[in-house]
Amino acid sequence: MTDIHDGNDKGDAPKSDLPQPAIRRSKLGFSLVWLVPIIAALVGISLIVNHWLSAGPRITVSFQTAEGIEAGKTQVKYKNVVIGKVTTIRLAHDRTHVSVVIDLEKDAQTFATKGTRYWVVRPRVGVGGVSGVDTLFSGAFIGADAGNSDESESNFSGLETPPAVTHGAPGRRFQLHATDLGSLDIGSPVYYRRIQVGRIVSYQLDRDGKGVSLQLFVDGPNDRFVTKDTRFWNASGVDVSLGADGLKLNTQSLATVIAGGVAFQAPPGPRDETPAAEMADYTLFGDQATAMAPPDGNPRYIRMRFEHSLRGLAVDAPVEFLGVKIGRVVSVNLDYDEKKQSFPVIVGALVYPQRLGAAFDKLSQLAASRGDADMSQIMGKLIDHGLRATARTGNLLTGQLYIALDFNPKAPKVAFDPNAKPLEIPTTAGDFDKLQEQLSSIVDKISKIPFDTIGQNLDGSLKELNGTLKQVNEQIAPELKETLKQTQKTMGSANSALSEDSPLQQNIGQTMEELQRSARSLRVLTDYLGRHPESLIRGRKPDEKPALAAPATPAATDDTRQGSKP
Repeated sequence: MTDIHDGNDKGDAPKSDLPQPAIRRSKLGFSLVWLVPIIAALVGISLIVNHWLSAGPRITVSFQTAEGIEAGKTQVKYKNVVIGKVTTIRLAHDRTHVSVVIDLEKDAQTFATKGTRYWVVRPRVGVGGVSGVDTLFSGAFIGADAGNSDESESNFSGLETPPAVTHGAPGRRFQLHATDLGSLDIGSPVYYRRIQVGRIVSYQLDRDGKGVSLQLFVDGPNDRFVTKDTRFWNASGVDVSLGADGLKLNTQSLATVIAGGVAFQAPPGPRDETPAAEMADYTLFGDQATAMAPPDGNPRYIRMRFEHSLRGLAVDAPVEFLGVKIGRVVSVNLDYDEKKQSFPVIVGALVYPQRLGAAFDKLSQLAASRGDADMSQIMGKLIDHGLRATARTGNLLTGQLYIALDFNPKAPKVAFDPNAKPLEIPTTAGDFDKLQEQLSSIVDKISKIPFDTIGQNLDGSLKELNGTLKQVNEQIAPELKETLKQTQKTMGSANSALSEDSPLQQNIGQTMEELQRSARSLRVLTDYLGRHPESLIRGRKPDEKPALAAPATPAATDDTRQGSKP
């Protein structure tokens, strides 16, 4: 730097009174003014380096909607600890979703790996209750759940609902298979002995479209109660049954009535206590009674042909063998018989022979001894013995029917093909149908009675009877009245003749006295003949004269008084 000195050089302009600057050179070689921008640049660079060193990974999460999310404000939390913030929100090119750019903290690098899940925490009302109430005041935020993978990932698909189970939670998952979902949903409770021990975490339709697969999570340490022999059933709603022992009401809790639920328990008796493996498969039964029943085994399809109406028979109606439920009806269809010009009813049913218990084992052994693998020949023997299918009334109030397999020794012989597919069981009319036929026959007989002719004849007879009664009233009644008057007079005369002061009454009294005397004499005669029967031959002896008694001496009198002997 050049210093400015005050002075005049030769050849310059004339001298002036103003001071002249002096130019001096800096010993450092540069001006101190440049220190300010240099320091500012260094601070900026340090801030950038510090931000770059402290910044975490940047990820992109896609959601269906950006409701409740704001750029630069919405935070990302894990266990209520802030691990990042939303920086940008963009709409996808196809307008099907939104992309949310999130800058994570440096110590949250594990949340940028595969398997990590993100969702928006909002106020929600679900089967498990009300959640996210605190966001009403603080605003929505994005929840996170780290996965178990170490592979990095920057693009994620956000969940529309919070996950039922977070990673690392103690417990195990199991898979259930059912024909339909029913009232179950994600978050529906899982009960063991009426205590909630888990929840439904997901469900999906099977690939063949014939059922539904559900995943449930049982919290530890209660997951050890799920063994290889454990049975699961749908505990949703209220189970009401009316039996011989009265009305029964069975339910798990109020939550299951509203939102559904699943219960599990081991069957009674000897069982395998080995804990089940992770993601073990189980069947979800419809109720507890079916779940606790012995194994059904392989079902067998049978068909029955009824020639009468089956109003009241519906699908799922029970099929019973001697009162034991062995199956259910799966189809009820009409057929047409061209020869008889009728419409028979074809009933299809699934039966489980293994439900017969010991009887099934013995029949299986008998079939094996005869070389019949599917017991078709044994079934033919039973049909020859009178086995028939009958539709009977199961409920008099509703008119519901069920299929009963029972023996009828009086049933006519029928042709049976043991090789037919499916196996067809012969049928007979039920008791109620027979009663209807009998009533119909009685009605037909009653309808054949000539009530019109009987009515006409009865009308003529009534007219004749009316004429007869008129004749009686006009002719016979007056004569009968006179006869009654004469009879009354006769009775009066008789009363007068039989009075106490009448001569007839006196004569009758005398006659009675004579009869008494005669009877007395006759009794005396019979007494005498009883003592003297010889008098009938010799005659009656004259009466003896009474002997005079001699006067007794004084001495004899004294001896007599003293009781002396003669």
